[in-house]
Amino acid sequence: MGFFDLSDRYASLDAKRDPLVEIDALVPWEEFRPVLERVWRKPTAARKSRAGRKPMDAVVMFKTLVLGALYNLSDDQIEYQVRDRLSFMRFLGLGLADRVPDAKTVWLYREGLAQAGVVEALFQQFDGYLARQGYIARGGQILDASIVPVPRNHNTRDENRAIKAGEEPEGWADKPAMRRQKDTDARWTKKHGKSHFGYKNHVNVDRQHKLVRRYHVSDAALHDSQAVDLLLTRATPVRASGPMRPIAPRRWRPSCAPGVEEPHPPQGKRGKPLSEQGKASNRTKSTIRVRVEHVFGAQANDMGGTLVRTIGLVRAKAKIGMKNLAYNMRRLVQLRRLTPCPA
Repeated sequence: MGFFDLSDRYASLDAKRDPLVEIDALVPWEEFRPVLERVWRKPTAARKSRAGRKPMDAVVMFKTLVLGALYNLSDDQIEYQVRDRLSFMRFLGLGLADRVPDAKTVWLYREGLAQAGVVEALFQQFDGYLARQGYIARGGQILDASIVPVPRNHNTRDENRAIKAGEEPEGWADKPAMRRQKDTDARWTKKHGKSHFGYKNHVNVDRQHKLVRRYHVSDAALHDSQAVDLLLTRATPVRASGPMRPIAPRRWRPSCAPGVEEPHPPQGKRGKPLSEQGKASNRTKSTIRVRVEHVFGAQANDMGGTLVRTIGLVRAKAKIGMKNLAYNMRRLVQLRRLTPCPA
């Protein structure tokens, strides 16, 4: 290799506006270090000795998990892509001679975050950083939910009935290998006549910046309205969407002084098409509702999809939470391009 071969290759990536460079420059990674090290490293007094291989840097591993969320990569694919792609290596601050985290290490670090339940704390910490940068929630809150699919379980009706009752189906205790592959926290639901199996990502998005301000992860069978109290803030008006709309005036108005709007468009029926006034009203309401649909569309199309390959609600919360956090990091880059100096 020549002295400038690698730098020339990075320069060609910069000419194509590598998005990872902008994310790396805008996100305050070191602010996450205290929380990450409390989860991943034992206190000095609790360590038996200094022997053994040193752990990977906490921030490097966190950025590795962000990469997985940005592109919806499996742990094996994260390891492969970091070894293969110069843009990924540069994002992590690794050189060609540096040690790359393997798939097992990535899994262990994510499992540590999931079991400690700190992904939401990391999300709120970054939301505070966004507020300090001038991206304060304005223009109203939009609440909606999206189904997050997981690999389907092929159970019998009796097995599904036992799972819903909180019991272990007969014969599963004798098959531990099979039991480990069964997700008993995910649930079935129907949407537009189609059945879906998995979880739900309930989000609160601010209308002006299209940033996720709060989120809640549940099984797919939970009605959207049941997550309202966990998502609401009292600072701005509320825009209800979808199944939340019918209960909005009754449940939300007492806790939201600025008022409640319901932008879910009415639909025409057989023999009763919408009037011109109804169509005009739909166009107005759709300009509001589309803001949250852009968030789900970006996660589904631009970030490699939303399929969760983990098993159990605890791990699903960590995966979906990292997806929301990575979306906000990506959205910050877009906002900076539009408004370099926010008010």
